[in-house]
Amino acid sequence: MGPLPKKRHSISRRNKRRSHDGLTLKQLDRCENCGSYRLAHHVCPNCGQYRGRQVVDVTSEK
Repeated sequence: MGPLPKKRHSISRRNKRRSHDGLTLKQLDRCENCGSYRLAHHVCPNCGQYRGRQVVDVTSEK
């Protein structure tokens, strides 16, 4: 017979193990140029700037 638990773990012990499995929110920063929210350390999808420089040309092709 293989390694099986002799007694079942309690609900409290199970929940303590699962306490680190929760999802976290993404870190959002405000863009210095346009003020919209963007992911930290990423180019702003609204204006295309990163750290005060124009990195991506964002022209509306709608």
